[in-house]
Amino acid sequence: MIALEVSSLEPLGRVVTTPWAGSVTGLQVDSRKIDEGDLFVAVGDGADFVSHALARGAAAALIPNDAVQALGAIAGEVRARSSARVVAVTGSTGKTSTKDILFALCAPHRRTIANEGNYNTEIGVPLTLCRIEDDTEVCIAELAMRGLGQIAWLASFTKPDIVIITNVGPVHLKLVGTVEDVARAKAEAIEALPSGGIAIVPEEPLLEPYLTRSDIVVKRVSTTSALPFETSYTAAHQLLNTRLAWAAAESLGVPAPTTALSVEFSKLREEELPLPGGGLLLNDCYNANPMSMRAALLHLGERAGGRRRVAVLGEMAELGPEAGAYHAEVRDLLHELGVEHVIAVGELARVYGGDWVATATEAAARLQELLKPGDVVLVKGSRSVGLEVVAENLSA
Repeated sequence: MIALEVSSLEPLGRVVTTPWAGSVTGLQVDSRKIDEGDLFVAVGDGADFVSHALARGAAAALIPNDAVQALGAIAGEVRARSSARVVAVTGSTGKTSTKDILFALCAPHRRTIANEGNYNTEIGVPLTLCRIEDDTEVCIAELAMRGLGQIAWLASFTKPDIVIITNVGPVHLKLVGTVEDVARAKAEAIEALPSGGIAIVPEEPLLEPYLTRSDIVVKRVSTTSALPFETSYTAAHQLLNTRLAWAAAESLGVPAPTTALSVEFSKLREEELPLPGGGLLLNDCYNANPMSMRAALLHLGERAGGRRRVAVLGEMAELGPEAGAYHAEVRDLLHELGVEHVIAVGELARVYGGDWVATATEAAARLQELLKPGDVVLVKGSRSVGLEVVAENLSA
């Protein structure tokens, strides 16, 4: 992290320092992750761990008046002192994968940092920005939302030079109400762009009302936009994410790869693991919504070839009053694709058909009973369902 003076933290809350500390060179909210010279910000019950953080080498600890405001202020100060180009990535689905792809494009050519996993909230985004060093050239920050105004808040201190919106779809409807309001929430990142900033968007009519600024560059990316390189992956939705990421990399002056692009995707997203008898596990259980569920089922068909398909599908959360209709759409797609066996998990998933179970643990046991050599298994559901235990059980 670009060094900050300890004295600059005093307006944010109570500061506890070591005698030698004049500045801090890192930020953590978990005392177990402290490196020498870090600032420990006590979030939640973190005040109980100040002594532990100092013992591990923290230069200072901050017990903030308001943790979210304090983290934003600290991250904003680091951002203000940096000349790095910041790319903000948001969207209804594909944020993390697009971030991973953009990092793979940029890292060989620029000193690049990107958020770890899905560090994309009011705590995760400051942690990412506070990894910026004096020589950082590109910072990729994923911005998530649960309601209107949250992306605007994150963007207020992220201050992106480039914004990628991956797509707009029916997510968080329980909180924002309509897909139109999802587009409005995502577009808050575009509103935060400075004059001369770049907005990279898919061909999405719901975003058009927010693309009228004459002082920014708008790059619209279609599903048929050409890529000047090959990839080691073939999923159709990842290729669109790659086109979006490439538009950002190109804007940063990054050259195209000379060999097939290989990407290390974040955990629980399209992980592929071999199963006995030539089978395959597609572990995509980090989260699910109607858009990503459709993409995953189509990908299951592509990867299965002629092998039997088994879909372990959890319910999709936060879809509001239309949740039943969205789950029925998944059922219809399963029938259309002719998926041979379905294990549905959670009350809302009953409509999928196949075998129904209440919990992920029951799903793991049922899958072990019916699994045959050569099966291709997709595991996908909302985070609240906890389907990672299904994949862990198979791997074990």
